[in-house]
Amino acid sequence: MSRGSCSCIVSEFEGTLLKDPEVFSYFMLIAFEASGLIRFGLLLVLWPVIRLLEVCGKGDCGLKLTIFVATAGVRYSEIEAVTRAVLPKFYFDDTNMEAWKIFRSYDTKIVVTKMPRIMVQRFVKEHLRGDDVFGTELTVNRFGFATGFLKRDIHSIAKDVSELFMDEQPCLGLATSSSTSAASIFLPLCKEQRHPPFSGDNPQHDDHIRPLPVIFHDGRLAKRPTPSAALLILLWIPLGVLLAAIRITVGLIVPMKALPRIAPIFGGKVVVKGNPPPPASTSSPGVLFVCTHRTLMDPIILSSVLRRRIPAVTYSLSRFSEILSPIPTVRLTRIRDVDGRKIKQELEKGDLVVCPEGTTCREPFLLRFSALFAELTDRIVPVALNYRVGFFHATTARGWKAMDPIFFFMNPRPIYEVTFLNQLPAEATCSSGKSPHDVANYVQRILAATLGFECTNFTRKDKYRVLAGNDGIVSHGSGRVKEMVGMLKKVVGSFMV
Repeated sequence: MSRGSCSCIVSEFEGTLLKDPEVFSYFMLIAFEASGLIRFGLLLVLWPVIRLLEVCGKGDCGLKLTIFVATAGVRYSEIEAVTRAVLPKFYFDDTNMEAWKIFRSYDTKIVVTKMPRIMVQRFVKEHLRGDDVFGTELTVNRFGFATGFLKRDIHSIAKDVSELFMDEQPCLGLATSSSTSAASIFLPLCKEQRHPPFSGDNPQHDDHIRPLPVIFHDGRLAKRPTPSAALLILLWIPLGVLLAAIRITVGLIVPMKALPRIAPIFGGKVVVKGNPPPPASTSSPGVLFVCTHRTLMDPIILSSVLRRRIPAVTYSLSRFSEILSPIPTVRLTRIRDVDGRKIKQELEKGDLVVCPEGTTCREPFLLRFSALFAELTDRIVPVALNYRVGFFHATTARGWKAMDPIFFFMNPRPIYEVTFLNQLPAEATCSSGKSPHDVANYVQRILAATLGFECTNFTRKDKYRVLAGNDGIVSHGSGRVKEMVGMLKKVVGSFMV
């Protein structure tokens, strides 16, 4: 369709740019990630009341009740953090690509949502490439806590949109046929209106064009907590905690050689591909296993597959995780010369595991590899690691990292895939004159090709700036008491407050 000089589009967010018109699950995410399990459960208990209000034509009241329960008394900075680090992934997975292709083809792109604007704005502007977002606004008290009330409700949104287009009529309005009150106001302002589905409205063959992917995301929940999924998660948590305790205890007691046989009994599964090298000996010195970094469990899973305890180099591993670890750990300092000497000393003793990405990434992308490993040895064995979980993610940037193994083992059936690649030939290492960066980039490429991932130049700092607003630098100078108090607060926050 030729637009001529018309270049503005207004689209509803939920039900149009997103496939699902229901927003309840996103407030469940706010409740769980910004507050804790009690608020998460309370909001779920109130879902039948909220649903009844919607059926009775009081959807606005149901939405206000949802917002109040999810946000009242929560620090506004925590809500901001969840909208920055957690929600974009779930939005992206539910994005209606056909609607987005129509949306992106216009010069000026406006989005209208019945959710608080803070929950949507970052995703719309950074991933959907929208220009502006109109939504409700949360009230915040002078102490920085959300009151749960709205200072700008759904009717204020309609007024703002009407004022924006007093001089120029929008070319196209996208919204569901059962529109919200805001959509019913902005749609009559548009020259043309369309409703989902849009499968036949975009004849251009541009399937390769997609919104900017979400590479980094945080939060513990792996499934979007719809009412049914949330109920299942709540019912599973007590059993999951017990199962995690049993799995961890067994892992600490049972010899490493026996773990591959015992893991299936407790619901775990490890898929192994390729041929691992033999153990180090006097005639065969140790090799450096260069692995992709998916979770804290990577080196432990590798050791269980090889049926021997292989030391792993670490940086930000918590003391609690070190205590639980069934394999030796070598703490690095991120001081290049010091770390280089430590790694060389360990390689003289035998095999060693290193994850040169420096931090985990959940999505099918590999972060930039540090070149330090390539400088220290030519005996390099790349190992492609990947995992699948059902309920909980085993990594965090904002939370307490000591909970990572617990959340991993709380999943009903965690699955790991381990693929051994051939040891690098001499001509692919620094001994043939290649630079360490060339070797690191080559290893990154072959591991990405094995997993079907994409290579990136992002680093640990990039991840933590996006998810936590810092560089991911961990200080070890705090006192023991201060450290324990901080741990206690984070544990309580993870499950209760």
